[in-house]
Amino acid sequence: MARLLVTGGAGFIGSNFVHHVIAHTDHHVTVLDKLTYAGNRASLDGLPEDRFAFVQGDIADATLVDGLFADADAVVHYAAESHNDNSLDNPRPFLDTNIIGTYTLLEAARKHGRRFHHISTDEVYGDLELDDPQRFTESTPYNPSSPYSSTKAGSDLLVRAWVRSFGVQATISNCSNNYGPYQHVEKFIPRQITNVIRGIRPKLYGAGENVRDWIHADDHSSAVLTILDKGEIGETYLIGADGEKNNKDVVELILQAMGQPKDAYDHVTDRAGHDLRYAIDSTKLRAELGWQPTYQDFEAGLAATIDWYRENESWWAPAKDATEAFYASKGQ
Repeated sequence: MARLLVTGGAGFIGSNFVHHVIAHTDHHVTVLDKLTYAGNRASLDGLPEDRFAFVQGDIADATLVDGLFADADAVVHYAAESHNDNSLDNPRPFLDTNIIGTYTLLEAARKHGRRFHHISTDEVYGDLELDDPQRFTESTPYNPSSPYSSTKAGSDLLVRAWVRSFGVQATISNCSNNYGPYQHVEKFIPRQITNVIRGIRPKLYGAGENVRDWIHADDHSSAVLTILDKGEIGETYLIGADGEKNNKDVVELILQAMGQPKDAYDHVTDRAGHDLRYAIDSTKLRAELGWQPTYQDFEAGLAATIDWYRENESWWAPAKDATEAFYASKGQ
């Protein structure tokens, strides 16, 4: 698989994957990205020109997609509308990208016989009670709770159908919440970090008891590369690093790591339909494919992430004011 096509490769998780592939393999990578507000061409700066190419375009553009698939050996599909708050305000872009876009890619994979890996989320499983000892597994029933997670669930089911009905050579991975470099400042961890840098008090939805299972984006990247190389066609693999933390603890860890009192944040009205708890059981990935996360210490990974945002204000500053103005308009 010397030639990889990565959709959404200018986004947060996609750009981290592209950097990981360039650093750890000899593959050539072509990125297809629409460059919506969540994609940033600067996230791909510095990559070697002889091993990297960038194409701006829409994954729902069948003609463009067909030509790119013809020149690829394998495709990793990260492109998605992914922000829950935005999906509540306007669901339509989530249908266009996550459903129609994924369908367009699957048809190209079918036509050209290409290896296809689909990136998804643990949010397709809904949520768990805070005191539930269970974690999501590959056999957990889907129970999405937002337009975002429902369209991701739909795209997963499309992949499964194209594998079964048309023999597409595809795998799926559902990952827990990512953190790390190149994440848009609308997201929970970078928003709080950049607020502290700007002297703004962090904001916490509700009581902050909602639990997320955090994984560093570089660990997600290594897991995806492992699945691409070793995964069994038609299988789903859950990716997680045993990083369960509630939102209140994460905000307090950020504040302490940045030299602030751990209670220097404000509570705001909770988000509609806010899932309580996500928790991933990645036993299958670890036992069958031999993958292990590198960042098993969340606080160490968080410290590295804080350092990155401190050192790269020119990357995130252009989006910060508009993001905070949007949240202020909603009292958040």
